Amino acid sequence: MQVSKPSEILYGFAAQHGVDVLSNEFAELMDSLDPLRGYRERFAIPKRGTLPGIDPVVAKVDEECVYLCGNSLGLKPIKADQYIQEQLDKWAKMGVEMHFEEPLPAAKCDRYLREEMGRLVGADPSTVCLMNGLTVNLHLLLLSFYQPTQTRYKILLEGHAFPSDRYAMKSQAELRGFDPNEAVLEINPREGERTIRTEDVLKVIKDQGSSIAVVCLSGVQYYTGQKFDMEAITKAAREEGCLVGWDIAHGVGNVRLELDRWGVDFACWCTYKYLNSGPGCIAGAYVNKRHEQRDAPHLKGWWSNKESTRFQMRDNCDTAGGIDGFRLCNPPPILVALVKASLEIFDEAGMDNILEKQFLLTGYLELLLKSHFSMGDTEVPTTTIITPENVNERGSQLSLEFSYPLHQVHKELQKRGVVCDVRLPNAMRISPAPLYNSFQDVYHFITILQDVFSLCKTEAA
Repeated sequence: MQVSKPSEILYGFAAQHGVDVLSNEFAELMDSLDPLRGYRERFAIPKRGTLPGIDPVVAKVDEECVYLCGNSLGLKPIKADQYIQEQLDKWAKMGVEMHFEEPLPAAKCDRYLREEMGRLVGADPSTVCLMNGLTVNLHLLLLSFYQPTQTRYKILLEGHAFPSDRYAMKSQAELRGFDPNEAVLEINPREGERTIRTEDVLKVIKDQGSSIAVVCLSGVQYYTGQKFDMEAITKAAREEGCLVGWDIAHGVGNVRLELDRWGVDFACWCTYKYLNSGPGCIAGAYVNKRHEQRDAPHLKGWWSNKESTRFQMRDNCDTAGGIDGFRLCNPPPILVALVKASLEIFDEAGMDNILEKQFLLTGYLELLLKSHFSMGDTEVPTTTIITPENVNERGSQLSLEFSYPLHQVHKELQKRGVVCDVRLPNAMRISPAPLYNSFQDVYHFITILQDVFSLCKTEAA
């Protein structure tokens, strides 16, 4: 747990080196001190001129863009080209024999990267697997872990959860013959607040735990950027007899995860956000080791069969234990290769170092936003940060609301080569990724935002 606020450390660095914390000189200083600065070169940073919506009148098209959208789609690792080409070459040279030949033999490639992925999610490597897509995995896991009765049939998730999660859980309730509006229990922030208090989640679990079959929230909430207290919520839910799953799509590679230690029952995630595997790439899933011999029904395919007997082509599935029994089909080695290109970087950099930089990098973004766009002065355009200020309740992302029209601000940022995204009803998400974003990226974003606000103010006059 952090003992200081990021701003305290940043102001301390500035004082120590005799520079203004609000200056570009300070951003350059922080980049020069950054032990991860070399990893930026391992990623493809788009040029401004290659982006849609760019205006060459206000942006230098040959410069790198300010990419702050790793929470939506991470940038491509340079080595991805090599690893994909290796698979294409092997296919060309070997045909069907590629199924059992290195690198990443097609018939076995889902056994790779388990060590690296296990380290990222805090799990025994045998309990994690690359397979399918995020929502497919969520459905497969819920079909087994959501076994409702007439008295214990509810699924608890956060209000305004990502649509695919809500759709999945409501359809799961419908499949079991329940009214989804009653079976899916959503918890929302208090009146006038933007994020959900942990104490309120725990109270719902305490008060309604006997009717809740599964607690399945987002580890990091996509809209607000709030990181839930996964340890406390998991503990409370299990004490009430609930099974606990987490969608950690916005958590993996972004915050510290300890799935085994927390006692989580199951989890799933995509790999194309902070893990930089490419759009729609293969996803990940986890089942706690204590469920290895669990006999609850679940959907099966050829790859659910134990590897040792799979090619005996038995009439009945010799089902593998744990997460392996949830696999359905032959994994695609090209997609596994994309994940490999990124996880090698994570493993080399180390999650501790990544989180240490994140603490300062997102803290620097917060400091500059508050310094330049403070509330209370009606003459100054305002930016409201709806993500928790407590660093233990967030990751890289800060979600912002503006005093000027959101889509106007976003359009003007795009013209100037800033890549970020808008999520309705009213948030812009800014997420500096520690592996490839710099302190100067953050500084440049703020200076560009100042220009955009000046333009908005002129047009509004």
